[in-house]
Amino acid sequence: MIATTAEEIAILREGGRRLARHVRILREMVKPGVTGAQLEAKAREMVEAEGDELAFMNYGKDPFPSGLCFSVNDVIVHCPASEQEAPVQEGDVVCLDFGIKHDGLYTDHAVTVIAGTPKSDEDVRLVNGTFEALKIGITQAKVGNTTGDIGYAVEKFAKQQKFGYPKNLSGHGVGKKVHEEPHVPNFGAPGSGEKLVEGLVIAIEPMFTLGSGELIVDKDGHSYKTKDGSRSAHAEHTVIVTKDGPEILTKE
Repeated sequence: MIATTAEEIAILREGGRRLARHVRILREMVKPGVTGAQLEAKAREMVEAEGDELAFMNYGKDPFPSGLCFSVNDVIVHCPASEQEAPVQEGDVVCLDFGIKHDGLYTDHAVTVIAGTPKSDEDVRLVNGTFEALKIGITQAKVGNTTGDIGYAVEKFAKQQKFGYPKNLSGHGVGKKVHEEPHVPNFGAPGSGEKLVEGLVIAIEPMFTLGSGELIVDKDGHSYKTKDGSRSAHAEHTVIVTKDGPEILTKE
C-alpha cells in the first residue's frame, strides 16, 4: 500500500510495534524442548488479548492452518506452527515468521534464532549474515530507488558470503493485504523493477541457505525446504519509504 494519511501511518507504526513485541517474546521461547504448537498457542494468546487478528490464519487458496510460520533447519518458510508437535532440538536453526492485522492494516516480521548451543560456526554465520543482508536491503528503500536496487544489494552480499538465495520467493508490498504489489526479490539489477515512492509499505525479507538455494515444496503443501537439505535462515521487516529514508515499522 501507499500510506497517504497520518492516521494510516500511526496504525502501521502501532501494529508494527505490537508485532515486534510478539516476535521478541516468541523468539525468547525458542529453546530445546519447545514445540511449534506451543509457540502458536502463545502467538494466538498475545494477539487476541490486544484485539488484533492473525494475518496468516486461513490465508490463500489452500487456507493456511496457522497464525505463525515455524520453519526449522532445511525448511526456510511457510511451515504451519500449529501442526508441529516435535520438540526443538539443541542447535536447531528456527525461523519465526509472523504477521498481524491491527485496525485494518497488516504488518509482517520474521527472525531466525538458533536454539541452545549452535551446531557449527557456519550456522551462526548464516543467521548473522541474513540479518546483515536485511539491514543492507533496507538502506536501499529510498524514494527514487527501485525494487531492483534492494534485490541487487541483497544478492551482492549473498554472493560475497557464498550463501544460496532462492529465486522463487520474495519480499512484497503489505498494508491493506498480507501480500500486495510490488514484488521485492532478493536479487536484481540496479534501477530495475518498480520505483519506490513516498509512503510505499513493503516487507523486505532476505532468505539464505548454506547450499544452492534451490527449494522444493514439502508434502504438507505449504512449507518450502532446501532441495539439498542445507540449513536456511530468513529475516524480515516491514518498512515504509519516507522522504527522509526508510523507516522500520516492525520495531519496539
